[in-house]
Amino acid sequence: MRLFVDKLTNIDFSFLHPSRGVVGETWQVNVELHGELDEQGMVVDFSHVKKKIKQWLDAEIDHRLLVPKNSPCLSISTTEDQHSLTWDYQGREIQTQCPLQAITLINAEAITTESVALWCIDQLRSEFPSSVKKIELTFVPEHIEGPYYHYTHGLKKHEGNCQRIAHGHRSSILIWRDGELSFDDMRIWAERWQDIYVATQEDEVEASSKLNRAFRYTAQQGEFYFEAPRTHCYMMETDSTVELIAQHFATELKKENPNSHFVVKAFEGIGKGAIAES
Repeated sequence: MRLFVDKLTNIDFSFLHPSRGVVGETWQVNVELHGELDEQGMVVDFSHVKKKIKQWLDAEIDHRLLVPKNSPCLSISTTEDQHSLTWDYQGREIQTQCPLQAITLINAEAITTESVALWCIDQLRSEFPSSVKKIELTFVPEHIEGPYYHYTHGLKKHEGNCQRIAHGHRSSILIWRDGELSFDDMRIWAERWQDIYVATQEDEVEASSKLNRAFRYTAQQGEFYFEAPRTHCYMMETDSTVELIAQHFATELKKENPNSHFVVKAFEGIGKGAIAES
């Protein structure tokens, strides 16, 4: 017997890639549990499945930086409370120092939907009763018809896990110019923000290389540092909440096209975001 829960939850995170650098991502989560029926006629109660798996994914994957621990690109050292890592890829370099709970080390050479699913299944086995013989997790990127982008950021003022300096999203964007949906404007912004790190100007500090930009701040969970190639960084005067991102897009569009009116619907992952106009 198989029990399934489709679209159980969504996870928003970033990961390190051997050619793209740091990549913001959003996946939907599907689950199947194989097993025998218990005295209630169930493999396991739906509420237990949804609560247990969602809580675990929220704690271990969501709003974290996923790092493939077996990759040759990785150099890492760990103390009682902090990870320090360097990611060397195609002649470029990413560095970060952050509290332990901001990073998840995946036992794989690369971060893929399959490698992360296998790692999660191995960790989750002990969370379910003996009636459950097999767990299957499937991670699926949202199907997006129009332009979208991958971005990574950190929100130092956030009281929750958004304060982590390298978490991200895969997001779509809708832009109306003078009342008409503008695919050209959407495509331009999606290209500008493809695999981008979005940073706040006041957080910038001196980088280890002139080819990089570096950022540091202290938040509730601890001290965070992130350094990436200049070509992969986008600077904002404000923080990078989705509300401020939507307003930034609208403001920049208005500067470039002062005689037009713009409405921007910027998503943060799946099914949520902010609307701004100028």
